[in-house]
Amino acid sequence: MLFTNPWNQNPTFGVKLIMKVKVLAMAVLGLALSCTAQTNKKMSDAYAMATVPVAGEGQEVAVFASGCFWGTEYYLQKVDGVVATTCGYTGGLVKNPTYREICNKRTGHYEAVHVLYEPQKVSFEELARVFFETHDPTQRDGQGPDIGPQYRSAIFFQNDQQRAVSDELKRLLVTKGFDVATEILPAAVFYSAENYHQDYYDNKGGTPYCHAPRKLF
Repeated sequence: MLFTNPWNQNPTFGVKLIMKVKVLAMAVLGLALSCTAQTNKKMSDAYAMATVPVAGEGQEVAVFASGCFWGTEYYLQKVDGVVATTCGYTGGLVKNPTYREICNKRTGHYEAVHVLYEPQKVSFEELARVFFETHDPTQRDGQGPDIGPQYRSAIFFQNDQQRAVSDELKRLLVTKGFDVATEILPAAVFYSAENYHQDYYDNKGGTPYCHAPRKLF
């Protein structure tokens, strides 16, 4: 059988084929620019890990864990002198954990907030007092309705001065009759959480469900 070239048999074949290719290309481009594609990109960005800012000159770091990090961040980021806050995970053994892994309760990590602040405007003690007075430091293995090891209360001290201040504030609460569960632990590697966890209430609206200010000191 002899091969017949459709281009020779039908002069319009080439034109029709080119038109079909153009239509297909436009369809692919349309899909890439569609709402679905843009939504998927936004979702991909939302699930990417946030960047933890590095302390600059005249800045220091504090790390606090008091249950769901949305509420911890909500109050700490409103303190004058706080430059940036980042929700994340620390204190465990798993490297670069995801929120899904944290929820499995086997990573050893705490949900925590990395606080970058200017000590000339706000002291570590002032931040620690806000930390203690915006959650229940007597609750063990959870905070409010959130139960699990990732919701434990803890301060991860960065230096001896932070450790001394944390110990003293905890001691003051104990003398007032509080059975304080807050752990005072050395700083560990801090891993940022996914972008959708950052500035949660500022982005979504509302207020924390298991954090609220109250006078303790």
